[in-house]
Amino acid sequence: MTIAAGIDIGTSTIKATLFKVENGEETWLARYMMRIRQRDPLELARVVYDAVLEDAKMRAEDVDYVATTGEGESVPFHTGHFYSMTTHARGAIYLNPESRAVLDIGALHGRAIQIDDRGKVLSYKMTSQCASGSGQFLENIARYLGIAQEEIGTLSCEGKTPEAVSSICAVLAETDVINMVSRGISTPNILKGIHLSMAARLSKLLKSIGARNGAVMVTGGLALDTGLIAALEEDISHIKDMTIAVRSHEDSIYAGAIGAALWGAFRFDKLAAANRVSRAA
Repeated sequence: MTIAAGIDIGTSTIKATLFKVENGEETWLARYMMRIRQRDPLELARVVYDAVLEDAKMRAEDVDYVATTGEGESVPFHTGHFYSMTTHARGAIYLNPESRAVLDIGALHGRAIQIDDRGKVLSYKMTSQCASGSGQFLENIARYLGIAQEEIGTLSCEGKTPEAVSSICAVLAETDVINMVSRGISTPNILKGIHLSMAARLSKLLKSIGARNGAVMVTGGLALDTGLIAALEEDISHIKDMTIAVRSHEDSIYAGAIGAALWGAFRFDKLAAANRVSRAA
């Protein structure tokens, strides 16, 4: 039996998971998430890690491997670090074994990853950091429109005549939104227009990595944005020779931390097996 933790430090949140892996069976023991805001991420990593240990009624000594991902390479108590593409790929397979691509949409960028049935990364491509297709951009827009982030998806789905947002620059796109408000465009139509603009870029990312069919798992902070998911489905339905099924999961935001924990357990078991062979020799 192996107990492994995964800690994913993103731009705006820290996620942690704890898994037990025994005889090939992966059991999720605990999870915890915390917003970073203006606090020290490395200090918060310990807080989040302690929270999953407490939830699982375990001690640090019970954990065989602490794997980090994202910006977590400097966490002082980690055992090993994995690239976020690798962890999101593995997390997507855990959440939906049929996944053959991943759309990781975080606070600052979007990333498309093509994977195989084991979660191995085959190809990937990212949006530019300036692109207006990120969680931070939507957060800024919600603040300007005077709505809660949790309302964005629902309001977007109410839009009937979406207003196009053409700019790929977040600053200029925000200017577009200001102009829309001054012209009396409704909030649902503004949000749906933004989502369709984001979806068009994300669909192009999927196409560029050769993902044309199968299931794509959306991960990251925008995975539960129902308006964005609906816009993705709508945009993909208009692309010739592309039959991708867009999937999300209530735990999609934990995908990186899930993958880190599972890859950590895999590495620990491999190292333990190698040590046994070495001692036997």
